[in-house]
Amino acid sequence: MDILPDKLRLLYESMLRIRLFEERVAELLANETEIKCPTHLYIGQEAVAVGVCANLRKDDYVFSTHRSHGHYLAKGGDLKALMAELYGKATGCSKGRGGSMHLTSPDVGLPGSSAIVAGTIPIAVGAAMAFKLQKKDTISVAFFGDGAANEGVFYESLNLASLRKLPVVFVCENNLYSTHMPISACLMDTNIYKKAESFAMPGIRVDGNNVLEVFKIAKEAIENTRSGGGPTLLECMTYRWRGHVGPNFDIDKGLRSKEELDYWMNRCPINALEELLLNHSIMSELEKMQIYESVEKEVEEAIAFAKESPYPNQSELLSNVFKT
Repeated sequence: MDILPDKLRLLYESMLRIRLFEERVAELLANETEIKCPTHLYIGQEAVAVGVCANLRKDDYVFSTHRSHGHYLAKGGDLKALMAELYGKATGCSKGRGGSMHLTSPDVGLPGSSAIVAGTIPIAVGAAMAFKLQKKDTISVAFFGDGAANEGVFYESLNLASLRKLPVVFVCENNLYSTHMPISACLMDTNIYKKAESFAMPGIRVDGNNVLEVFKIAKEAIENTRSGGGPTLLECMTYRWRGHVGPNFDIDKGLRSKEELDYWMNRCPINALEELLLNHSIMSELEKMQIYESVEKEVEEAIAFAKESPYPNQSELLSNVFKT
């Protein structure tokens, strides 16, 4: 195994932090009314954000989507600020103005996320062009779902990035569903990674539920991009456990079968890494319990912080608003 034990434990802890945060948010959404914003959960996809972001520097930029919690936390975003943002509080990472779908944390390299499908892909390309013009070795990463492959701006962005050999990595999180529709029902060719061929860039399909595979393939792509090799398209095959939006599983809606959900839940990326760490004596049962309890405490402290925080003052309603 060519990944150091300390790094493996960090990958595990990072995925667990996302999972426990999301599961508590799901409980809060189901049982309380304080979180008003539409909330898209990342449960099941943790290996993608963690595997990619573990190879990035703090000054590298990550551009996210409406399903942004995992990217935010994997890039080093503050747990309390994230929870406060979901509650619409002034202490939130977007000062209570963005909610779940519009997280910002420039201090850790996440300039923003957007609810517009494929909306941040060209922004990531623009940032990469700026880095190149400034002669920096900084890179940008665009995370997006499989539904973004239906948008013209996806292809335009790949073309420009390849044409100018820009330092950007495109990461498609293919969770098999575009909102509520199976990707096969809305995309003629579902091999999204092969789209890269038309733009003379590498396209690689990755097991998005295997954090070690994601980490190693992303590492190669990021190192190549950082050294001037141009962009890469990664298609990470994964699955979201919850519905498109909210805490439910969507089984009752007939959108997918219980058998399909059970299959993917049995391929849990966190359980797979946990088993590996235990079997190779990289982590003991006691250490596993300590990590779990520590992260669980972080999440509960974040909830308390969010509930105690003030709402934005009405006098600031028009501040931080762009106008011409």
